[in-house]
Amino acid sequence: MAFKLTQKEQQLLGDQLNHEKVCIQKYSSYAQQVRDPQLKQMFNQYASEEQNHYDTVSQLLSGQPANLGMSAGQGRQQGQFQRQGGEAAGLQGNVGAAGMTNQEDATILGDMLMTEKFVSGAYDTAVFESANSDVRQALQHIQKEEQQHGEGIFNYMSQHGMYNPK
Repeated sequence: MAFKLTQKEQQLLGDQLNHEKVCIQKYSSYAQQVRDPQLKQMFNQYASEEQNHYDTVSQLLSGQPANLGMSAGQGRQQGQFQRQGGEAAGLQGNVGAAGMTNQEDATILGDMLMTEKFVSGAYDTAVFESANSDVRQALQHIQKEEQQHGEGIFNYMSQHGMYNPK
């Protein structure tokens, strides 16, 4: 069953579509640059989830209800990355095979944490400014997954001495 979006919803969804595209590009690119295989796997998984978000927002923009079942199990997989937390990190030393240093990984992680904070905040605005309850529900679902990405990045950074909240 198709629905009509308000002009504001169209604008907000268009913005979110662009944000998701950037997230896909960043996670895919950074997955090739980081040294830790666990981090590479996490970034590839997040890129896949961001692609699902992109597809969902595209569906909404076309006036179609979101198919949220596509990403239902992915949050559990993401949590698995958080718990594994770099058990191999101590074995890698400060410089990985590709020459990436721990500081370079930390810079990449900091960029992605900042990106996830921004994207989650943009979803917050979109949720509040959507007139359609189906759109709101889909955006809340995506926002929760964006927050899980941020949590995974934060936990990885904390566990590897890259972020120390005091």
